[in-house]
Amino acid sequence: MQSYAWWENLILGALVLMVVFWMQSGTKLAFQRSKSVPSDWFAVLLPLGFVVLFVVFLIVMV
Repeated sequence: MQSYAWWENLILGALVLMVVFWMQSGTKLAFQRSKSVPSDWFAVLLPLGFVVLFVVFLIVMV
């Protein structure tokens, strides 16, 4: 696989920085909103547990 030219790396880096700065205000607002909401860890752990069990099932099937 061929590596990018220097100008392609420069453009890619500039695009990444633009996206980071563009989304900065939204993420800051989301973190402020999340402080006032009660946490619901069960909603996170249940799907995560299913994913882990599914991956283990796939590994066992091989």
